[in-house]
Amino acid sequence: MDLHGAFHVYDTTLRDGAQQEGLSLSVADKLAIARQLDGLGVGYIEGGWPGANPKDTEFFRRAVDELDLRHARLAAFGATRRAGVRAADDPLVAALRDSGASVVTLVAKSHDRHVELALRTTLEENLAMVRDTVSHLRAEGQTVFLDAEHFFDGYRANRDYALEVLRTAYDAGAEVVALCDTNGGMLPGWVADVVHDVREAAQVRVGIHCHNDTGCAVANTLAAVDAGATHVQGTINGYGERTGNADLVSVVANLQLKLDRQVLPPGLLGEATRIAHAVAEVTNVPPSSRQPYVGASAFTHKAGLHASAIKVDPDLYQHMDPAGVGNDMRLLVSDMAGRASIELKGRELGFDLSGDRDLVTRITDRVKVLESRGHTFEAADASFELLLIEEVEGVRPTYFEVESWRVITETPGGRTAGEEAVSEATVKLTAAGVRHVVTGEGNGPVNALDHALRLAIERAYPEVAKFQLIDYKVRILDQGHGTDAITRVLIETTDGESSWVTVGVGANVIEASWGALVDGMTFGLHRHGL
Repeated sequence: MDLHGAFHVYDTTLRDGAQQEGLSLSVADKLAIARQLDGLGVGYIEGGWPGANPKDTEFFRRAVDELDLRHARLAAFGATRRAGVRAADDPLVAALRDSGASVVTLVAKSHDRHVELALRTTLEENLAMVRDTVSHLRAEGQTVFLDAEHFFDGYRANRDYALEVLRTAYDAGAEVVALCDTNGGMLPGWVADVVHDVREAAQVRVGIHCHNDTGCAVANTLAAVDAGATHVQGTINGYGERTGNADLVSVVANLQLKLDRQVLPPGLLGEATRIAHAVAEVTNVPPSSRQPYVGASAFTHKAGLHASAIKVDPDLYQHMDPAGVGNDMRLLVSDMAGRASIELKGRELGFDLSGDRDLVTRITDRVKVLESRGHTFEAADASFELLLIEEVEGVRPTYFEVESWRVITETPGGRTAGEEAVSEATVKLTAAGVRHVVTGEGNGPVNALDHALRLAIERAYPEVAKFQLIDYKVRILDQGHGTDAITRVLIETTDGESSWVTVGVGANVIEASWGALVDGMTFGLHRHGL
């Protein structure tokens, strides 16, 4: 079955998604993301607008030699020719023609007021621009899609003209005309009605491109497909300007898993979670934990009631097997945890607790007491695993004994007002039978403590050199107490292959940070099998 012929999955992360506030992609970033998208099995990857900016021009130049796409075809985005200029003579059209992309997606005005006010030309000339540009690129051997910009607003303002733009493009050789909800203001029922009417009145192949300003981009896309659209556009992780575009993973997962429509090559949807998170690493935009299907919390359960049911049948409290999108079910341990939560979490971590009722009760009670004092284990699996080992085996993993620690922050003599202070930490501990006294400096007290602790342990356990602190969160728990409030710190540590989160609680941020740092080093050494 030719999926890309029967149904198009079209990704515009590299162009429309890159317009998200705070998101900036280098050419190397775009090449890396394109490879990931190809691994998901999308049919088309819109690479950018060659000729409009140097970065996108460079991307298409390098893509010829550096991208070996197995599933996707590369699409170049651009506009119809300028008013009063032949398409063959327009330099931006030439850039599309010479981009090396086999597919060109042209954006065209379909809203009469945009034609007159933004393009400052006549409605008839706009139709000529569409006809001339599409037919020219088709004659050059390229497949052409048309993005009808502001289509839904234009349809409401002047239905006949909006439909005429679509007919003109289709008759000139455009394979698909995509209806764009550019302002993102539509609702599913409205989209379905318009798509029905377009298919009947214009007799064209319809695509859909939705923005998420009403929170309905995915729903609007599905409504369009239900009404007959056979080309869907979206972005990975829902990237895009304002509130973003339709999240392409949610769209294809709903089509494939809920509506039983095979829109990706078999087996590739199971890569969705890995790919969504890999792209997030490249964009440096943290993935939302609550993102449908691929978020870290998408199949996470916290309440004891849920856990009791899941223990009997995992499907009772989740809408599908998370393996279908490459995700996992997670159990959170919190003060809401019941015995079933502890048993399931223990099983997830490799401990069978089902045969020891007293042990499960003891662990459950201890978790509730610690959480009442400020700890949180739902966000700190590593600290919980250390607690679990201690309760199950009767001893906590210990690789070093801390004698004392202290940290000093001062402004050295001679520094002018406003310059940074320097922090210095001293740690005294015994590791592998040897006492170490180590001083470390940092750009803050926690950074200095981290350096000193790492230097001291590394002498006995060289593996610590791989450990790096990658995230640090502070939460004041009883805010009414002001500066003497209880503080909770979460620290994420990595060894370059995986990461883990530990928690510390104390009367001040330094004490809390120290507890989380010690747990982080201890868990890392335990994970390395020492």
